[in-house]
Amino acid sequence: MSLMHYPSRSKLNKKLLISDLFGIFILPTSTGLVVEAFQGNRSALVAQSASESVDLGEATIASIHAGFDSGDLTCTQIVSYYLDQIEAFDGVVNSLLYVNSKALEVAAQLDTQYESSGPVGPLHCIPVIAKDNYDTADMPTTAGWVGLRDSIPLNDAYTIKRLREAGAVILAKSNLTEFARGGTTVSSLGGQTLNPYDLTRTPGGSTGGGGAAIALNFGVLATASDTGQSTRSPASANNLVGIRSTYGLVSRHGIVPVSFTQDNTGQIARTVRDAAIMLDVMAGYDPGDPSTAFSLGRIPSSYTDELDVNGLQGARIGVLEDFFGTEDIHSEVNAVTIAAADKMAEIGAEIIPVTIPNLSALTANLQVGDIEFKTALNAYLASREPDIPVKSFDDVMQMGGFDPAIVSSMQTSAEFADLSSNQDYKDRLLRRNDLRRAVMKVMAENNLDAILYPHQKRLVVPVGEDQVERNGVLSNSTGFPAVTFQGGFSSPTETAPIGVPVGIELLGPEWSEAKLLKYAYAFEQATDHRQPPVMDLTQAALQTLDVAIEDEISTSRQDGLLQALKDLTQGNRI
Repeated sequence: MSLMHYPSRSKLNKKLLISDLFGIFILPTSTGLVVEAFQGNRSALVAQSASESVDLGEATIASIHAGFDSGDLTCTQIVSYYLDQIEAFDGVVNSLLYVNSKALEVAAQLDTQYESSGPVGPLHCIPVIAKDNYDTADMPTTAGWVGLRDSIPLNDAYTIKRLREAGAVILAKSNLTEFARGGTTVSSLGGQTLNPYDLTRTPGGSTGGGGAAIALNFGVLATASDTGQSTRSPASANNLVGIRSTYGLVSRHGIVPVSFTQDNTGQIARTVRDAAIMLDVMAGYDPGDPSTAFSLGRIPSSYTDELDVNGLQGARIGVLEDFFGTEDIHSEVNAVTIAAADKMAEIGAEIIPVTIPNLSALTANLQVGDIEFKTALNAYLASREPDIPVKSFDDVMQMGGFDPAIVSSMQTSAEFADLSSNQDYKDRLLRRNDLRRAVMKVMAENNLDAILYPHQKRLVVPVGEDQVERNGVLSNSTGFPAVTFQGGFSSPTETAPIGVPVGIELLGPEWSEAKLLKYAYAFEQATDHRQPPVMDLTQAALQTLDVAIEDEISTSRQDGLLQALKDLTQGNRI
């Protein structure tokens, strides 16, 4: 794992009970992070959070703030907890590139401010994992490329600035598919991130590092970007909530771009309410991104205002049959999505099966990321710090060093220069309007409030395969908002102890985020599908559990435990 700028940390503040080991699993629970080693039904190793006053294992913005209000928690304690989680367990999934060495300093400042005048803002001391294509003035911004490993921007991205002003602690930078050019989360700087629900699979992408980190409780919120489906794919694959908002609602200024037509920001959280609060903070006009001028007058006082456990009552939800697969490999996703639609009907929604005529033709050859990337990256690099080692896309290509997974797409983008003379590009832009009309036509004819479909037709793919059959196009090629949230799980397997998460997605017309979040919230509250991962840690035990041993365990006992784990690993007794 390529992990830099780790602060020097003491061992985890945990109490451990050690006995026979047979297999190692990790499970964040309602009292914190619990690590269990099983022999039959016997629990052999338990690590419990020192703080019993807040649900740190699946903490929300509200639960953390309740801990502050009661006096049971400080920001320094919260940040220390998450830093410990990262140090102890990120070796399993490889989700992060950088950890903020100033995080505890920021926490101490927030504690001082809280004592003197109360919370700084709605995200006071909420730990945020920033995707490493967001500019941060206190950590490098690399887009996962080795060529930028030590390059620190002069300024924060506009949305990072907004998050800090709201009181958030930018705790770490997450791995991503290099330059956000794909859906598997592998990069030359960070390597491959793994899915915490099934370590043989990818975490989706390109924001898979942020998705894995939030699933494992390394933070509470994560920033994302979404050119194709890079917010929603990791949300789906990691049992989370992800928002791709209306084009122009949230600024993209200070984010390494792919496409000025398709790029969007994203919010990832474990709950709908937390995602909505994050959107509150990030949305709004930024002169650095003129598209956000269209948001004026479109933003509610809060995206949490309409959240209602009865929010689906009377809603007309169209189930888009075109976005379901028809082969055996699609059966588990289909079953979860159909069950979700049935549950929505049970709690008051009217479910209407719909199709969009000629949808395959309407969505074919619409993507413009490959075509726009060179021009977009040139503009971004020109805005970076004077001593950045590359000044243009051509410099990037000359330096090279890319992960093999993105070489082909980089070479494709190198072929495009003058967009004004590219007729295919112009045709693609025009045909986006055809898709927009088709979607709005089916909504109007059926009097729909939203359209429901599985985010991905099949389960997230195994490591080494391309991410296929995702349904992000309906949002990324219309500019319409979409919210992905927990639909359920596939059947458990040997590598996926509780199954692989399946995300479902609701899409609506422009500026309908509040309504979509209301529906997702009602479903979330009626089902409680959010579950933290259970991971087989045997293969990663030597690099993770050695930092989780409390001081009261003697060195000889530590050595014995590690040798037992080594023996298990070598013997493949998983």
